[in-house]
Amino acid sequence: MKLERLIAMIYKLLNHEVLSASVLAEQFQVSQRTIYRDIDVLCAAGLPIVSYQGSSGGYGIIDGYKMDKSLLGAYDIDSLITVLTSLSTVFQDERAQSTIERLQTIAPEHHNSNLAINFDTYRTEPHALLYLRQGITDTKVVHFDYINANNEHTHRKIEPLWLHFKYSTWYVHGFCQNKQDYREFRLSRMMNVQLTTEDFHPHPSTPQNILQTEPEWEKQLKEIVIRVAPQSLAEALDQFQQADKTFQSDGSMIMRIPIYKPLEAKWLWSILLSFGSGAEVLEPAELRVILKQQLEQALHLYKEV
Repeated sequence: MKLERLIAMIYKLLNHEVLSASVLAEQFQVSQRTIYRDIDVLCAAGLPIVSYQGSSGGYGIIDGYKMDKSLLGAYDIDSLITVLTSLSTVFQDERAQSTIERLQTIAPEHHNSNLAINFDTYRTEPHALLYLRQGITDTKVVHFDYINANNEHTHRKIEPLWLHFKYSTWYVHGFCQNKQDYREFRLSRMMNVQLTTEDFHPHPSTPQNILQTEPEWEKQLKEIVIRVAPQSLAEALDQFQQADKTFQSDGSMIMRIPIYKPLEAKWLWSILLSFGSGAEVLEPAELRVILKQQLEQALHLYKEV
């Protein structure tokens, strides 16, 4: 777990003069390239790390900072404990629990947490997260059946690289042996997840920006405009928190929402149709046509009623 490794690395640097990237890589069982990225993250977070050159060089923390060891305050410790507790519950991670116990020893007494995080797993198949996490840690191939956005059923074999929690959903990124390329899979669409004993070696061309939003996405955002009736305001706000909102004199709300390819976004259609008569799409006109067609097809299923 990256967060656990970063925390452990902080304490190692605080308690040692200089540690080389090779030593850190061996201790944490990762590549030196990973250590370099971790050091960059710690520097960006404000940790005063110094790089020493030469045969006995490596990384250290400036002496003045090491003396008081005041890196983590009460707020930092509380936040780290909360996040690690959530993750250790999801992944049943004993190492994370060990880190939590160490943090608790330096936490202020009688300090009550005011933060809670729920990494929900109800959308995923039982044990899927655990198998994928183990596959990432042990570099083992994972098999599963998958339903893609076009409702096509395939069987996939992937070399899992990392897990990502976004938009209230878990995703796994990895090298798909079927497609011979990197792919992202949504766990809620995965079935019959199996951890195999087949080893894999990470590819040297692993893309480092796979988690980043593609620049061309912004160019394909199109604003949709909907009128939300008073009885559907709460539901609409839950679904579209980032919308530009304007209340009307009748209690309704006009919402302007930038959406990536809205005329192809079936997930968007489902949300809008779920409002029933509680929301009307005003723009674009093409989206109104699509929703009308969807409603007509649904009504056809119940023509005998």
